[in-house]
Amino acid sequence: MNCNICGRISTKIFQRTILNKYHIDYFQCSSCGFIQTEEPYWLDDAYHDSLNIEDTGIVSRNILFAKRTSAIIFFYFKKNGSFTDLGGGTGLFVRLMRDYGFDFFWEDPFTKNVYARGFEYDKNNQSNIELVTSFECFEHFVDPLKEIEKMLSISPSILLSTVPFIDGTPDPETWEYYSFGSGQHISLYSLSSLAFIAKKYNLNFYTNKKSFHLMTNKTLNNNVFNWLLKASYITMPGLIKPWMKNKNKSDINIVKR
Repeated sequence: MNCNICGRISTKIFQRTILNKYHIDYFQCSSCGFIQTEEPYWLDDAYHDSLNIEDTGIVSRNILFAKRTSAIIFFYFKKNGSFTDLGGGTGLFVRLMRDYGFDFFWEDPFTKNVYARGFEYDKNNQSNIELVTSFECFEHFVDPLKEIEKMLSISPSILLSTVPFIDGTPDPETWEYYSFGSGQHISLYSLSSLAFIAKKYNLNFYTNKKSFHLMTNKTLNNNVFNWLLKASYITMPGLIKPWMKNKNKSDINIVKR
């Protein structure tokens, strides 16, 4: 099997049972370290409900990521520009960002928009998108490069979350991010594979090496990027909020129209 990221040879590393019934082979690239499953024929079953029942941190994560994203946008992007959250799930993140004052739009072909109705992304009406966000999506991609190229056709900057591993092979007995129970995590990234993707598309790569990453044509300082992530719980209410206007009330008039 060829690696879905760099095209080199991937070899089988183990087999595991997912969804308590499918015996699936996992492969790892010896070059970039990317891990992928065999061709995922079980996805209809895995996405019977697009929201993973094991994802108990979905609300707290959206709140945290909204604060982090606010800090990154405020200091590095045009804060009055437009933004798109791809794979936006229920729309909770988009609603939070609009409440913070950022002009965010939602897109997700697999999940019902609950909290951001009326603010769906439309490529025909929304252009000059400053930044695309994609949180907890990369590990779900059957063809990662194809999905990334779609994102880059919208914006040259992608802010994403996925849990990478540094090197070696994460222990399947202890690394929960394999998510064998859900069967949805079919693409797992080493830091090297994420850096390879950025380089492939002539982008700079910034990361906290844990879960939050930025691929962009902008030149930043990675230490400052990490400081903003850590300080976002301070910068959001203290420095950012006074400069931004909550869109909660103005959005009512948009929805009515």
